[in-house]
Amino acid sequence: MGQTLTEKILSDHLVEGDLTPGEEIGIEIDQVLMQDTTGTMVWLQFEALDLDEAQTELAAQYCDHQTYQFDFKNTDDHRFLRSAAGTYGAHFSRPGNGICHNVHKENFAAPGKTLLGSDSHTPTPGGLGQLAIGAGGLDIAVAMGGGAYYVEMPEVVNVRLEGELPEWSSAKDIILEMLRRETVKGGVGKVFEYTGPGAESLSVPERTTITNMGTELGATSSIFETDEKTKDYLERQGRGDEYVELTADDDAEYADEIVIDLDDLEPLIACPSMPDKVVPVREVAGNKVEQVLIGSCTNGGYEDILPAAKMFKGREVAKHLEMIVAPGSKQAGEILARQGWTAEMMAAGVNVSEATCGPCIGIGHVPASDSISLRTFNRNFEGRSGIEDDNVYLCSPEVAAAAALKGEIIDPRDLADELGDLEAPGVELPEKYDGAKTDLIYAEDAIDDELIKGPNIGEVPLQDPLGAEVGGEALLKMEDNITTDHIIPATSDILKFRSNIERLSDFTLSRVDETFAQRAKDAGNGVLVAGENYGQGSSREHAAMCPMYLGIEAVFAQSFARIHKANLFNFGIVPLAIDEETYEKLEQGDDIEIVDDVAAAVESGQEEFTIRVNDDWEATAELNASERERNILAAGGKLPLTKQQAEGGAAPADD
Repeated sequence: MGQTLTEKILSDHLVEGDLTPGEEIGIEIDQVLMQDTTGTMVWLQFEALDLDEAQTELAAQYCDHQTYQFDFKNTDDHRFLRSAAGTYGAHFSRPGNGICHNVHKENFAAPGKTLLGSDSHTPTPGGLGQLAIGAGGLDIAVAMGGGAYYVEMPEVVNVRLEGELPEWSSAKDIILEMLRRETVKGGVGKVFEYTGPGAESLSVPERTTITNMGTELGATSSIFETDEKTKDYLERQGRGDEYVELTADDDAEYADEIVIDLDDLEPLIACPSMPDKVVPVREVAGNKVEQVLIGSCTNGGYEDILPAAKMFKGREVAKHLEMIVAPGSKQAGEILARQGWTAEMMAAGVNVSEATCGPCIGIGHVPASDSISLRTFNRNFEGRSGIEDDNVYLCSPEVAAAAALKGEIIDPRDLADELGDLEAPGVELPEKYDGAKTDLIYAEDAIDDELIKGPNIGEVPLQDPLGAEVGGEALLKMEDNITTDHIIPATSDILKFRSNIERLSDFTLSRVDETFAQRAKDAGNGVLVAGENYGQGSSREHAAMCPMYLGIEAVFAQSFARIHKANLFNFGIVPLAIDEETYEKLEQGDDIEIVDDVAAAVESGQEEFTIRVNDDWEATAELNASERERNILAAGGKLPLTKQQAEGGAAPADD
């Protein structure tokens, strides 16, 4: 039996386990990437592990979330990250150089390599045939130290694309169609492998739009086969020698197949406030728009902005709205400027912003109250834009530009009919990606050789080993699809404390209940209750670290998002699955105790646990964990376990 492309890459990097879906495997990691809101903890943990130098083929540290440096704490973080990169042998991308996924795609992404990143949209380079996975920072630190990365072997699903995109439809519409069909939970435990003639018709930037937003499906990763389009893109980037032809075997077997006929796709839009609330644009046409943004790691490339720039040429945006373009990288912004497109957009009334994650996480360009904002981003979780009760729609650059010109949501095909002379712009690559590299400091050119820590940079908190008794008051009961933005928000007033867990913990679950942190401190310990898909969204390990710091011992949920569940293990919080009946019966304020000797049960491999509620009734909860994950829990988390193993002479790969 032949292998899928995913299986081929995993086979080449396999160090433990076998490729049976659902079974845990350990893989060797070639490349790691970090960004500035997760990277500080990665390097503090790397230091705590007493490691001397990055062992992966490549390590890259980016500064993209806190680019505006509203506070000295942000700037101190960037200085610390630069010093960590210099001390431990990583490349460093200076603030303003661009979003990690865009800059990595341009400079380092390579077909057939594995990439682990402390950001959930790390799968972006799957558009170049790289198997890229998002993970928590502690997993990055261990992998960077030479250890294997462990993950449940995903099912590989073939997404077969037929036909070609019609005018005014785009790659964004392909991934929105996937979200419409599969929902934000449809990719959990899966890798989506895109094949077929429709996939072959897409350029690499179009492919990376799709693999970037595969994260919104909950997927472990997404990937395309490599071909002449891949080779052409790498050659334009000056990296043609890194091309490798990679395809699935003709007789490869997939767990499932999804077929999308591109000929039938029309412009789509995700309505507030979840990426899977997708409808045709024409269904919501006519709604007045006050803000439009084109950019982010999803649609911030030169190839994404150019179609909009062509639509703006010789025209003006509606007077009542703000139109902002934020390139995903300085390379993209520089090429647009050199070709004159930046001037054309400015003449049309467009504001051009710095290459940063900024507005995607609510830093800058926060929408006005009671207004609609159209964005080409990947997420529209409620409040993520920086204001509660926001109305954020997700769409393609073409739909965004059409709305900016009309002043309301409109299908660009209808705008073309209305204006008469508006042509579908299409995708166009520059002859050469020749942006300057002045903001990349390569490892060999490092300017620091020791860590520089400002006063806001704290210590890594450690959990005690797991005890016999686990439980406490249910301090909060939550609904389905609680995101990491709910658990630890990413707005500017909070981001500056990402390297200071003691202070950051004050904001834990504040988006759900602003009294939570204080109540948790007063209680001393407790548990959480949640519905389906708890912890979806970002890879931020702070969403597990802060509850641990506040004394949360367990989370009882109907299901968990992949990365967050791994982070709960990594910080010694017991993730237990409950059924719908138990969830409905549990109430906030209940006293929930696990009847079993938890430490002994975890170490023995016990899966079912009995919970007693208010000394009144009992129910069953399940611990779905590998032997390795149980060892992590028993030790109180991955950091103490790895330190124990290192002191005992075991290599990080044996964690």
